[in-house]
Amino acid sequence: MGFRSPDRAEEAYVHFTGVAPRHRRSGLGREMYRLFTDAALAEGRSLVRAVTSPSNERSIAFHRSLGFAVTGPFADYDGPGDDRVCFALQL
Repeated sequence: MGFRSPDRAEEAYVHFTGVAPRHRRSGLGREMYRLFTDAALAEGRSLVRAVTSPSNERSIAFHRSLGFAVTGPFADYDGPGDDRVCFALQL
């Protein structure tokens, strides 16, 4: 699930990606991201962003494998005690 940023014309944002446990490591998540980034590019977007919890090591590793720059963790990103790691992919 993702969307075009309404106030940043160059950005798109991946809000959530989920793959059933039995289908993990099948390339499905990578394909979903490919489809999303292709659509973002076709709409003139040049940057894709996403966030995750610092404890979600699998997500961090996955995004790195896709070429996302990883920054953070940022304290209180989603409110007090809700730290987040940020991802950015230049298209």
